[in-house]
Amino acid sequence: MTMTGSKDTLLVVVGPTASGKTELALKMAQRLHGEIVSADSVQVYRHFDIGSGKPSADEQARATHHLVDIVDPTDSMDAAAWAARADAAIRDIRARGRVPIVCGGTFLWVKALLRGLSPAPRGDETLRAAHRAIAEAEGRSALHARLAQVDAASAERLNPNDFVRVSRALEVFELSGKPMSQWQAEHGFKDARYAARLIGVRRTPEELDQRIRLRAAAMFEAGWVEEVRRLTGRGFAATKPMAAVGYKQVLAAVSAETPPSAEALLDEVVRATRVFARRQRTWLRDEDVQWLSEGAALDGA
Repeated sequence: MTMTGSKDTLLVVVGPTASGKTELALKMAQRLHGEIVSADSVQVYRHFDIGSGKPSADEQARATHHLVDIVDPTDSMDAAAWAARADAAIRDIRARGRVPIVCGGTFLWVKALLRGLSPAPRGDETLRAAHRAIAEAEGRSALHARLAQVDAASAERLNPNDFVRVSRALEVFELSGKPMSQWQAEHGFKDARYAARLIGVRRTPEELDQRIRLRAAAMFEAGWVEEVRRLTGRGFAATKPMAAVGYKQVLAAVSAETPPSAEALLDEVVRATRVFARRQRTWLRDEDVQWLSEGAALDGA
């Protein structure tokens, strides 16, 4: 692959889960004397290894990785905190004459790094706990209906099952009296913090579905269920990373009085991951991404 443009342009590898971001970033790092800055909201947490697709020892030997295994599961890491650490990592990499390559599927974090965040109020754990109670007692659709009453624009944009973002939008209104959609419209995300080049591997929906299943199956083969049992035994069942796609389904299975079969659990994780991948594609729809064929991306062009 030919990399053109200013040396100050930040390379960012994006794409839905299982599309091949990691291998593309590794190839780029090896060719460009680069180092990888992970933009993954689960890989930042220690101990959550298998289900997060955390880079293996071999992959970390191929290229230096930053922002992997940096906080404990009981700690908090949000987009603003991650972006500050990513800024520091990028400065450090460039100061040593290397090329930073941001890689990951947590696009809110990538957006925060490239364009900043709206100055909406910080999170409130008391409100989030209240929202969780509503969702558990009345269903996530009930929480989404409450959001629709105060912020129709955000409610229309957000999936009713996306508890984290629905809760955050409702939380912002409850804290400030101003809808999240208004905060975002005023901010605009128009002032670029970095000149960036977004790159991804093009996959057909059918190909991506197959890769998602193969990836999930490999994770189970590697001991994902046993990992979740260990994490639960260490008191991490109620932590933020355990609510991530995949971990949430495996936790429910190991906690069930009658656990599902291995095949049924695999199917459930695959379904949830496919929904997540569709949301990721939606995030990227309006972004200027250079989509490469697999051959061009991994073999050179």
